[in-house]
Amino acid sequence: MKPMGTDPRILSLAAEVAISPEQNVPVILLKLKEIINNTPFGSSELKKVKQDIYCYDLIQYCLLVLSQDCSRIQGGWTTISQLTQILSHCCVGLEPGEDAEEFYNELLPSAVENFLVLGRQLQTCFINAAKGEEKDALLHFFEIVTDSLFWLLGGHVQLIQNVLRSDHFLHLLQSDNVQVGSTVMTMLQNVLQINSGDLLRIEVKTLHSILDEVVFKLLSTPSPVIRSTATRLLLLMAKSHQEILILLRLSACYKGLRSLLNKQERGTEFSQELRQLIGLLSPKVYQEVEEQKLHQAACLIQAYWKGFQTRKRLKKLPSAVITLQRSFRSKRTKMLLKLSRQKEEEDRRLQLQLQRQRAMRLSRELRLSMLEIVHPGQVEKHNREIEEKSALIIQKHWRGYRERKNFRQQRPSLVEYKAAVTLQRATLKFLAKCRKKKKLFVPWQELRELTDARRVELKQQVDDYIRRHPGSEVSDVISRELHSQAQERLQHYFMGRALEERAQQHREALMARISTNIEQLMKAPSLKEAEGKEPELFLSRSRPVAAKAKQAHLTTLKHIQAPWWKKLGEEAGDEIDVPKDELSIELGTLFIGGTKPP
Repeated sequence: MKPMGTDPRILSLAAEVAISPEQNVPVILLKLKEIINNTPFGSSELKKVKQDIYCYDLIQYCLLVLSQDCSRIQGGWTTISQLTQILSHCCVGLEPGEDAEEFYNELLPSAVENFLVLGRQLQTCFINAAKGEEKDALLHFFEIVTDSLFWLLGGHVQLIQNVLRSDHFLHLLQSDNVQVGSTVMTMLQNVLQINSGDLLRIEVKTLHSILDEVVFKLLSTPSPVIRSTATRLLLLMAKSHQEILILLRLSACYKGLRSLLNKQERGTEFSQELRQLIGLLSPKVYQEVEEQKLHQAACLIQAYWKGFQTRKRLKKLPSAVITLQRSFRSKRTKMLLKLSRQKEEEDRRLQLQLQRQRAMRLSRELRLSMLEIVHPGQVEKHNREIEEKSALIIQKHWRGYRERKNFRQQRPSLVEYKAAVTLQRATLKFLAKCRKKKKLFVPWQELRELTDARRVELKQQVDDYIRRHPGSEVSDVISRELHSQAQERLQHYFMGRALEERAQQHREALMARISTNIEQLMKAPSLKEAEGKEPELFLSRSRPVAAKAKQAHLTTLKHIQAPWWKKLGEEAGDEIDVPKDELSIELGTLFIGGTKPP
């Protein structure tokens, strides 16, 4: 999305880049330098200009130009060095907005890589150059590229790790040329002054390579410029990180480094930094560093131990203050709650009083208005109707209160009845199981076999019983009749027992259905509060119950419609007789809950 209120210079420049041939694009992009220089540094206008340049992809064009071969670019290294300055100044202080991820993760790393590649190309051209003027020009361009890279790293510190991990930077650092080597080490020193913590985040192999190259330049290069720069760089690295100092002191790769540093010339400009470096590498300083680390570790352990002891002591302190605060707060809470309740009760009482007064006032006004409307001859009749309505309302409320009270009194008995039915059902099931188990065993299977002596004894007892109780002689025909009668009675008994069992099962099913209906009625809400399918709980599947309910409903309606003077002599438990001819109950057309109408 293009920003609103874009600088017309950026618009014209972007249009010119879009329509120009490829070889003219680098020269056109140099106009960005004039636009940036004419804008006040650090102003909001400069930020807006940078955002416009980024939104119209002019920074991407600069990157594409820098990635091309310098021999194909019009103006050569002069154009390239100026484009690096433009690119670094545009990227520092830029707020990409929605494309922040692409800007930080892709564009900036590719810009750093392009700067390092240009540095290597300039290094190669500088070494191969034969004329002194050409070398001076190439060195000037190399310094411009390194300055642009340092400016970019100063604005985006996270890119320092990319530079330190790059192979191109390591190749630049390993250069044997004095000017190139001093420039690269100076840039590294300035970068570490900005953020030296990234030096320990790179790989150990890369860190060793950088240290090896700095130590090599310090010890083997005859140029005092290189040696002074290397000394300052190595001193900065040793002071910034104790790990690097310990590595220089104990590593086998740098064994004898202190003795070699002592042999260096003392009258040079960097003798003071050299003495500081030698002092850091001395055993005394190393011992002081170790003692300092041990002291810090001891302080940390003591801090943890003292904290543990303090927390333990606080836990063991008596909780009298906490208990006192708790009791005070609870008492205060109770007092406030009591005061709030009293206030609510007073407000409620006042509201009820106001409502009653308002209702009395409204009723009086209504009565007066009615008296004004009603004819004088109809006043007595009107008063009588009002009295009847009032009596009906009082009777309705009194009956409702009485029925609710009776239901609350009968609820425990209903619960007891339900419990008794449950116990009876469980007992009957248990007895039925016992009877089934008894039927499985034939009684005579467990009897012992009769012996001859026992058989003779039993026969003797039978003969004695027959002799003592002689029976009347019955003919063969009478015996057969008696036998047939006994068989008929036995058959009738067995058939009746089966019918009785079915009737008992039917009674148990009815009792279970009644208990279920009672439970549903007890749990069901009132008809005023019923919603959805809850009114179906008041429907019955039994036709007699439904008929009785309809009869009671019609009786109640007739009793309600009767004049009030007919009910004055009635009592609470009296039943009202309704003639059968007035109750047109047809079970065929009566709606029964759970069944379909015929």
